[in-house]
Amino acid sequence: MSIDRAVLAFAGTVILVSLALGLRVNPNWFWLTAFVGANLLQSSFTGFCPLAMILKKIGLKQGAAF
Repeated sequence: MSIDRAVLAFAGTVILVSLALGLRVNPNWFWLTAFVGANLLQSSFTGFCPLAMILKKIGLKQGAAF
């Protein structure tokens, strides 16, 4: 698995989990959804993604985006 796919999989998982928690537990979980979305948006412009840096350090191969 490349860093690109891992970042997208992680972001998608966090978004779906936070949406479920927001609907079932407490609406404040939607802030996590907003944070992940904002981070994806800024990384599309800047190319900077903290998760990609962590995944690179643990040995995942680089993809086209990160």
